[in-house]
Amino acid sequence: MKTLESTIEEILDLAAAHFQLQKGALTADDDFFEKLGIDSLKALDLLTQLERHFRIELPDYEMQGASNVRSLAERIHARL
Repeated sequence: MKTLESTIEEILDLAAAHFQLQKGALTADDDFFEKLGIDSLKALDLLTQLERHFRIELPDYEMQGASNVRSLAERIHARL
C-alpha cells in the first residue's frame, strides 16, 4: 500500500521530469501554478500524465481545486 508521502514524491518526480526541472525545485507545499508559471492547459497535460502513471481518473476540477502538490497528492491517494 502506498503512503501519502510516497505519492507526493512520485508526483514531484513526474512534475520535475514533465517541466524539465531539477529534482527538489518543487516542494510538496509549493503552489505549482505560481512556482512553475503554468496555465490551465499545461496543468491538464500534467493531470493526464498523472492519471496514466497512477492508473486513476481525476476530474479536471480536482486539479483546479488543488493548488499545491500535497493537496493534489491527497486527492490522488484517495483514489488508489
